[in-house]
Amino acid sequence: MRASVFDLKTLQHYPYEQREKNVFFSGEGFKTRIIVLPPGGSMPDCQMPTAVIFHVVAGSVEVEVDGVKHRLDEGHCLVGGPGRFAMRTADGVRLLGVQIGPSKAGR
Repeated sequence: MRASVFDLKTLQHYPYEQREKNVFFSGEGFKTRIIVLPPGGSMPDCQMPTAVIFHVVAGSVEVEVDGVKHRLDEGHCLVGGPGRFAMRTADGVRLLGVQIGPSKAGR
């Protein structure tokens, strides 16, 4: 197995329109990305077909999952999905996002 170390506080990020460039590591059944929203920023509603993990590296964010709002501050982690997700931040936020694909076991 290969191992890599990433500094989540300084990792380069791209705007939402180029979000696929924010994927910095992927493996079998998962991919990781850095998500940065500026003050007053948001991520539009999206239907996630898989489970996800969001870990707040810096700042705070409101994450809505299937209509239920969750406030995440620095150090907090949300695990959820599949489902409908949206994000909004008043002050700006930097998150680690992990998308977990369906297990190949049992197929």
